[in-house]
Amino acid sequence: MTKIILPSASGTTIGIIGGGQLGRMMALSARQMGYKVAVLEPGIDSPTAQIADIEINAAYDDKVALEELLTVSDVVTYEFENIPYAAIKEVVEADFGYLPQGHRPLEITQNRLREKTSAVQCGFGTAPFADVSDEAKLRAALVDIAYPSILKTVSGGYDGKGQWRLKSEADLPEALEVIQNAKCILEGFVPFDKEISVIAVRSTKGEVKTFPVFENDHANGILHLTSIPADISDELDAKAHELARDFIEQLDLVGTLAIEMFVVGDELLINEMAPRPHNSGHLTIDACNVSQFEQHVRAICGLPLIEPEIVRPAVMVNLLGQHVDYTLEQWQRPEFANGNLHLYGKDKNVRDRKVGHITFCAEGCPGDTAELQRTVNFFLADFPE
Repeated sequence: MTKIILPSASGTTIGIIGGGQLGRMMALSARQMGYKVAVLEPGIDSPTAQIADIEINAAYDDKVALEELLTVSDVVTYEFENIPYAAIKEVVEADFGYLPQGHRPLEITQNRLREKTSAVQCGFGTAPFADVSDEAKLRAALVDIAYPSILKTVSGGYDGKGQWRLKSEADLPEALEVIQNAKCILEGFVPFDKEISVIAVRSTKGEVKTFPVFENDHANGILHLTSIPADISDELDAKAHELARDFIEQLDLVGTLAIEMFVVGDELLINEMAPRPHNSGHLTIDACNVSQFEQHVRAICGLPLIEPEIVRPAVMVNLLGQHVDYTLEQWQRPEFANGNLHLYGKDKNVRDRKVGHITFCAEGCPGDTAELQRTVNFFLADFPE
């Protein structure tokens, strides 16, 4: 049954499984809207816990802790997909509380093979792929898919981790060693023109809204820059929105679904997806009339969704551990006065670990995108690798 979860004077609580930066920004939006926040996270004083009213420290599959979170919360969500979905399914089916997204989005998206298969079953294009659970399957897949290709673990990999580029038969011995220790999928290499993403949000009432298309640039497998609006044709823009709306409805998902796509000519191929707010959508905080985080809270609470619009063009620069000192020094300069800095409260600035972002915005819409790009290029001139 659909519920309307409104803030209240007595304290309506949104529970979040996961204590990272996505939970933190979700919690900030929830608090601004008048909700209290509870978080379940193994580590103490996580980025989300710094904002939350209630902090539960336990493993994500600790059923007692999950039951406690569901009990103290009026509605529960999650901020990342690598949560044991069987534990979520069990406590939800036992009716300990309200988690409208359920376990199914986790089951699909934490396994690359299920993810790709679901996309194909819904009628969307992907890179060619194959299950390569043993040597015979890998060798057969390499005949069909050929080199170059990418070997990926079916679960657990993110930000370029758990991936190996196979350029020729010389890379086969390493690939054979990998599949002995992990379940893997082989994907064909796609010579794409650019990478884009679309964030679709579907409420418990079935209302669907999509955010403007983001254009993404990765470095070493980690998102580096995101721009809005994306530099694509009107036809591709419309196709990307239609794909995202169609996909989230076919999967019958509640909440946020972020879909990364390759642009190949006039085609769109689904690369990956995530059932939660996404790194590429962080700039919605500063560039749009509603952030992906507020929209997600609205969706799980059964509130009306806002039609997302670009208020000002923007470019987001992801900040890793090695970028913080440089960014703080540059941020003091008048040239970067329109840079909106967001740090996530991580306890350490570790190399290649996401610790924040800075979003540069043009004034007004459509705004001076050429001047915006000059500012970003100037900022990145001596950016640490």
